[in-house]
Amino acid sequence: MEYMLLIYSDPQGWAKLTPAQAAEGLAAYGAYHEALQKAGVLKHSARLRPGNTATTVRLQSGKSQVLDGPFIETREQLGGYFQIDVPDLDSALSWAARCPGAAHGVIEVRPVWPVGEP
Repeated sequence: MEYMLLIYSDPQGWAKLTPAQAAEGLAAYGAYHEALQKAGVLKHSARLRPGNTATTVRLQSGKSQVLDGPFIETREQLGGYFQIDVPDLDSALSWAARCPGAAHGVIEVRPVWPVGEP
């Protein structure tokens, strides 16, 4: 079953790191990515640019409204994801606990709902 591991963290957190801490963080994510690949469970992953680079689209009265930035202000924002294919939720939770983002934010584990499936 496929799951998304959605990484939420303080968007200002990375900017507060020293260069050595940032390098250590990148290395931790690299090792995690490699572990997922070696286990054969990684489907896809990506980092996201900060929320202030987002554009939000909403339809209101049949007309689209385009807003710069995220729609809501939150302390933690979606910063990236890993899409994995594992046997069950317990396996997905185990991988989420190993994600470096769990140490500085929140990992939301959500099952993927394939298009066309009720």
